[in-house]
Amino acid sequence: MKQPIIVIVDYGVGNVFSVQKALAKLNYEKIVISREVPDINSADALILPGVGAFDQCIKNLRKYNLNTILNEAVLIKKKPILGICVGMQLMADYSEENGNHSGLGWIPGKVVKLQVDKDIPVPHVGWNDIDINTKSKLFKRINNKCHFYFDHSYQYICDQNFVIASCNYNVPVASAIAKNNIFGVQFHPEKSQINGLKLFRSFLTE
Repeated sequence: MKQPIIVIVDYGVGNVFSVQKALAKLNYEKIVISREVPDINSADALILPGVGAFDQCIKNLRKYNLNTILNEAVLIKKKPILGICVGMQLMADYSEENGNHSGLGWIPGKVVKLQVDKDIPVPHVGWNDIDINTKSKLFKRINNKCHFYFDHSYQYICDQNFVIASCNYNVPVASAIAKNNIFGVQFHPEKSQINGLKLFRSFLTE
């Protein structure tokens, strides 16, 4: 099997080393952590991790001109990309976290505070089963009702046509979204043990 070149996008706030470690467990050898144009251009697949607040994440993307670089790679060259947690949320039109902030606008939608009852703790931290709504390459190795690890206070609201998996946390939460070569997961596959590894493998193979 040909080894794909995997670039984990380094924009100063992502959980890059945990993702790198998970991919190494799958025996991928060409794992690059970078924000450089030549590396992103040579990638077979991109991963956009995320830890922290939306506003700081989008500021850092723009600081390194990664919004422009990634638009070229993802929208024009059609490189597959997987956004994780805030990395997924950055794909929205805008977020209401710490004010209104424009996102990448790749999958139409908005990011809002988790709209749960007052007695439900926020952030949503821990393991949740997901419901797979749509056939997708991300879940071809995974059974419905499998569980993943979540850690977030905001949720992605978008057209259900883009939602390929959801979970129930007092309200339905988009757990995974997809549009063509663009994929996002609200949970952390790098912290989700065997199911997370299966998801990475599925993303990185046809």
